[in-house]
Amino acid sequence: MAHSKFECLTLEEMITRMQQYNPGADLAVVEKAFHFAQQAHDGQLRRSGEPYFVHPQNVASILVDIMLDAPTVAAGLLHDTVEDNEAITLDIIEKEFGREIMELVDGVTKLGRLNFSDREEQQAESLRKMILAMGRDIRVVLIKLADRLHNMRTLGFQPAERQVAIAHETLDIYAPIAHRLGVYTIKQEIEDLALRYIDPEGYREVAHKVGIKRVEREQQIQTIISTLRDKLDEMGIKNFEIEGRPKHLYSIYRKMVIQNRHFEQIYDLIATRVLVENIPDCYSVLGAVHTLWNQVPGRFKDYISVPKNNMYQSLHTTLIGGRSIPTPFEVQVRTYEMHRVAEYGIAAHWNYKEGVQGGGLDKKLYWLRQILDWQSETRDSKEFIDGLRTDLFSEEVFLFTPKGDIVNMQRGATPLDFAYRIHSQVGNACVGAKVNGKMVPIDTELVTGDRVEIMTSSASKGPSMDWLNVVKTQQAKAKIRQFFKKELHGENVQKGRDMLEREAKRRGVKLGEITKAEYLEPLLKKYAFTDLEALFGAVGFGGLPSIYVISRLLEEQKKETEQETVKKGPTLPEPKEVLKQGKPTHGIYVEGGPGMLVRFAHCCNPVPGDEIVGYVTRGRGVTVHKSDCVNAINSEPERAIQVSWADEGTGTFNAAVRIVAYDHPSLLGEITVFVSDMGAPVTAVSMRSNKNGTVTIHMVLQVTSKDQLRQAVTRIQKRSDVLEAFRSVS
Repeated sequence: MAHSKFECLTLEEMITRMQQYNPGADLAVVEKAFHFAQQAHDGQLRRSGEPYFVHPQNVASILVDIMLDAPTVAAGLLHDTVEDNEAITLDIIEKEFGREIMELVDGVTKLGRLNFSDREEQQAESLRKMILAMGRDIRVVLIKLADRLHNMRTLGFQPAERQVAIAHETLDIYAPIAHRLGVYTIKQEIEDLALRYIDPEGYREVAHKVGIKRVEREQQIQTIISTLRDKLDEMGIKNFEIEGRPKHLYSIYRKMVIQNRHFEQIYDLIATRVLVENIPDCYSVLGAVHTLWNQVPGRFKDYISVPKNNMYQSLHTTLIGGRSIPTPFEVQVRTYEMHRVAEYGIAAHWNYKEGVQGGGLDKKLYWLRQILDWQSETRDSKEFIDGLRTDLFSEEVFLFTPKGDIVNMQRGATPLDFAYRIHSQVGNACVGAKVNGKMVPIDTELVTGDRVEIMTSSASKGPSMDWLNVVKTQQAKAKIRQFFKKELHGENVQKGRDMLEREAKRRGVKLGEITKAEYLEPLLKKYAFTDLEALFGAVGFGGLPSIYVISRLLEEQKKETEQETVKKGPTLPEPKEVLKQGKPTHGIYVEGGPGMLVRFAHCCNPVPGDEIVGYVTRGRGVTVHKSDCVNAINSEPERAIQVSWADEGTGTFNAAVRIVAYDHPSLLGEITVFVSDMGAPVTAVSMRSNKNGTVTIHMVLQVTSKDQLRQAVTRIQKRSDVLEAFRSVS
């Protein structure tokens, strides 16, 4: 099923097209990469049943279509070889194809072979790696976009739950990156494809409404083109083209669903584009358009004099044509060069002759430099993902300095964000702000056209921690944290130590017990901390959450404990060796016979099938824990007592489950009924909203065994609105 004008090219077709747009290219390296990748993927199949090499061949075809250079096309052919063939390493790629192509392949390769605590951390670190690689060479992300586009075209072969997850990731991360780079030809297609899987009914509804009056609209477009062509011929405009602009279904969907507009209120359903040779002709055509039809007030945008941040330039105007064209319509006017940039974005600016690489981040890529600035200060995976979404998704406002210079910032920015955008020292010394000549609070939301003046004082003591809640941009937050990290190092170290001690106490352990060298080493290495003091400082200035640090240290302690147990052998008999005398209590046999009071620990909620241990509790009998429970591991050994499950089920047991899902009005009710219908009644439930449109649901279920709990969690995971589900502590 064809989704686009792109097609899978043969090697000969790639070579021919590249010779046309880049005559001096080293095409031998493309030919060599083609055969190398073909051999590397020999015998591998995609989910569709096709030979795997079809995928890198399609990726390379997309890169050729957006006219990229030979090293990029070669890297597109090779991008999966290291990941999918253990015999091929980056060293081999460098030896065969050189360092430039190796670094492109490395930048695209996922961090799939490392151990992460969860899927979100793996996604965050892979994206962080890609962002850093983009900073060195922007071609990395162009390969990644081509890779994602072909994966979206073949998404129908993935399991249903993966389809929705991949489609959401595409809309959340990759479409905004394509927008930021101005690669609209990829952006629009992946958005339309993602919509098919995220909201199939919404997609069909929009497609149906667009198709209903298709013939009528095409007649109106032809009337507009004919009328305008006659006018431009009369004016003597040379070498122009007029065409109907193709419909982008996702943009119509967003206006209908997110902006809550009726289909009839969308003005660009009928749209034409005029291409001319130079900028004066653009404004001449605009004047002609406004003499032919009435302009809709407030619907004119001049992106030529003030280009978008992604280099996009064009004139947009919305008009009403009278009885012959009763529906409002849009006309776009741009030069041929502007149109090439509008289609291919940063790829259209690639300088093949001089070999300019992505390391020179100029003002066209300022947004990327911002992300590179703040990501190094953001240790937490969730905060990194949230910040990335915010920076990529945010719409822009155009502001003015007192000297009249234009500064573009994300919507919602405050004067304090503006101050840090100018310079770190301006932000740190900020004591007030004027907007359009009037004093305003530093948390005022700025709007397009505002003239912003920052008032500073040499007597200022620097930012307040409260400013982290005032600023909206990740760049400003990173600069504020840098100040506290540098200026208040001693205080940060003590504050971080105190925060970690409180969190450790809350988790039932002493900080000193889990900050041994063998537990600390993996954490220090991961974040490049020199010592424990550097870790304390990072926690103190807000760069790393205390709950995350303690969790990772406890995981390392658990691994070490398990390894010691394996070395020494079990100190107590296996549960099955416990003498099973008399009747079990609550389904539990206790060492020494019946009659002991038995209760289940609420910290881990063991269920039949779990490995368990028992501890004698004063006045409360025997408390049963999962054997890997942190509280059990840290309990006094002398209180341990052997316990085991009865052979037959003797009732129901509470088990806690955590679910992360996309929010919608009936979500909680649907999932509660869904779980209850599986024979696992819900005894308690709570829900917390997250910043990114998701919610976290905590449920306590009644189950008869570990197998039943596992089946319930597996079925929950298969719901299309669920991102992840797993057993948790209560």
